[in-house]
Amino acid sequence: MAGHCRTMAARLRARLGMGCPSRWLQGWHLSPGLPGARLAYAGAAGQLQREYDAVVIGAGHNGLVAAAYLQRAGVRTAVLEKRHVLGGAAVTEEIVPGFKFSRASYLLSLLRPQIYTELELQQHGLRVLPRDPYSFTPLLEDRSPPRSLLLGNDMAQTQRQIAQFSQKDAQAYPEYEAFMGGLVLALDPLLDAPPVDTAALGQGSLLQRLRALQALRPLLQAGMQLTLARLCRSHTGSAPPGLALGWQLPRYYEVLTAPISKILDQWFESEPLKATLATDAVIGAMASPHTPGSGYVLLHHVMGELEGRRGAWGYVAGGMGALSQAIACAAAARGAHIFAEKAVCHVLLGRDGRAQGVVLQDGTEVRSKLVLSNASPQITFLELTPQEQLPKDFVQRIRQTDTRSPVTKINVAVDRLPSFLAAPNTRNGQPLPHHQCSIHLNCEAIHLLHQAFTEATQGHPSSRPMIELCIPSVLDPGLAPRGCHVVSLFTQYTPSVLAGGQPWDEQARNAYADTVFDCIEAYAPGFKASVIGRDILTPPDLERIFGLPGGNIFHGGMSLDQLYFARPAPSYSGYRSPIPNLYLCGSGAHPGGGVMGAAGLNAARVALEDFRRL
Repeated sequence: MAGHCRTMAARLRARLGMGCPSRWLQGWHLSPGLPGARLAYAGAAGQLQREYDAVVIGAGHNGLVAAAYLQRAGVRTAVLEKRHVLGGAAVTEEIVPGFKFSRASYLLSLLRPQIYTELELQQHGLRVLPRDPYSFTPLLEDRSPPRSLLLGNDMAQTQRQIAQFSQKDAQAYPEYEAFMGGLVLALDPLLDAPPVDTAALGQGSLLQRLRALQALRPLLQAGMQLTLARLCRSHTGSAPPGLALGWQLPRYYEVLTAPISKILDQWFESEPLKATLATDAVIGAMASPHTPGSGYVLLHHVMGELEGRRGAWGYVAGGMGALSQAIACAAAARGAHIFAEKAVCHVLLGRDGRAQGVVLQDGTEVRSKLVLSNASPQITFLELTPQEQLPKDFVQRIRQTDTRSPVTKINVAVDRLPSFLAAPNTRNGQPLPHHQCSIHLNCEAIHLLHQAFTEATQGHPSSRPMIELCIPSVLDPGLAPRGCHVVSLFTQYTPSVLAGGQPWDEQARNAYADTVFDCIEAYAPGFKASVIGRDILTPPDLERIFGLPGGNIFHGGMSLDQLYFARPAPSYSGYRSPIPNLYLCGSGAHPGGGVMGAAGLNAARVALEDFRRL
């Protein structure tokens, strides 16, 4: 098998040339990995109609979820996507011939459980491939072989792995997992409802106040078991089952507000374990493990579940585009009209200032009673909406949102699996358990992550970047030709703007990618020789291609000052915008980024509530 792939690789290298590996990509048509996805459902929908009940701007996963729920409720809905492929950042694209990449987002966990079931995504083709083990951190050290840390669902085995570095940490790890799991359970109700409308509570009409009081329920649910347990413990010395987390309230508050390095130092002493866990607190964030509030980002990344297992992450069979395709199928099966290559130019407003539809780049007007935007707050309110129709303080808030991104995503086609010094491949080159994991490189210690962050804050790409390496083709061989593999490299830190105002041109892109590849080569000699092609996406590329503001994968930082009441701006966190009948349904709204679908579902419910009163 490996010989077959290497023969093919040699032909591709000869055909494409490898002197500047990302440059040849510009000449290739970026076709989606799933047959028929390019203009999915345009044929089924027929011609674009000039009037709908609702129009959704953008076919990212949140926009598709919103459309599916609106159409499910009988609201005639159209989705208009500017790109040639559906899914926003959750897409599968064949960048190198024969290799299908999850080009931006690459793992699934956070999608809300009710979306799976209510939209019947399995019946529409969604198949998720769980990973066990799920995390592998090889070390660079002066011993043969170097050590590594492998984490999986078998707690006893995981503890044995941790015990290589610290017996104390191995004993503490189950309690740490339970502690974090308790906090996740407490916060979970907040994800599936709009934040409380504090303005309506204080100044709204009686009806608005009643609706705002109803929205308090999830917040009360989140706090109830914490408060009751604390009271029980103060009176009886113990908390009843299910409420045992209440006495931990001060410690939970600390997790939400403190640097994750401080939290991890309280639990553990071994640097490889702390650095591995800290990656979830900084991934996608222009933040160091020493940044206050980084603990919440870690929680955000362990809030999901797969097949009933909390915090588990898996690959989507067929790539992330298969998830978007399943949601689109669910929406289309109910009658939604979904179009690719229909770029919206601006939101159409009536004389009364209400949203009345959209205008496409070709001048076509599409009228609707509701408009939901899956685009970022910056695109929605600073580009698509007339500025004079928005409150000045609101516009200022949107402009001031922190959208800095540390991320450069590199998609790589290889002709063999990487062989790590800490866990060498077998002679037959077949995948080993660690190959299915998120493989953490340059994560021997937290100070390395902080050093990488510091370089980026000074305008320089990290010289030793944090790398999360995933090989989805290990569990999903159809993504690559026989014997070959697709490799996803989620790397940071890279600033959006380079020092001295230098552009992220082809030379800068390739220089950084070469640095990343040199790092991988140190852990897995022979990696560079296995590379067939690569696709380098710096923060400006992520913004240009996917509409991510500043390249930020969350549509804006997930710091505490940009969450819940303040996302995207105070008084506008409930999906309604200052423009009546215009709603935000993307990751820039509560509860934030990740392939979660909660913003789309919540926004659809709010819009549907308003639609029934029109």
